[in-house]
Amino acid sequence: MSHESENLTQLGGKAEIAVSPDAATLETVANPQTGADYLVRFACPEFTSLCPVTGQPDFAHFIIDYVPDGKIVESKSLKLFLGSFRNHGAFHEDCTVMVGKRIVEATGAKWLRIGGYWYPRGGIPIDVFWQTGAAPEGLWIPDQDVPGYRGRG
Repeated sequence: MSHESENLTQLGGKAEIAVSPDAATLETVANPQTGADYLVRFACPEFTSLCPVTGQPDFAHFIIDYVPDGKIVESKSLKLFLGSFRNHGAFHEDCTVMVGKRIVEATGAKWLRIGGYWYPRGGIPIDVFWQTGAAPEGLWIPDQDVPGYRGRG
């Protein structure tokens, strides 16, 4: 069996953040636990993108839960993919769903849900949730545990 990490281009060295999400590569490796349904969670508390109208920065806390099938996401490539949004102009809804869809596309995940907990823009926080369908039967799925935005009150 060949060592799949030999095919990874971003892990183990310097890697540049792509100029856009479309140019970014999400790398994967073989799922070491095929045949077992288990949940993988990525907590990404420092996601940034740009407002497509004003160009001002937007900030979010993403919680990404997925059930792998044949492949898992290589986490450094995920970090670089998420970083590629820092100069990308898109609405909160578009960014959140785009991230979820790209992970599903790269991995063929059995199930994925993403919670995008966006910090206020114009005084209104926006939370965006997307999932691929029903979770596998019997799978333990913890709450995302990100409290609603309260400001100073």
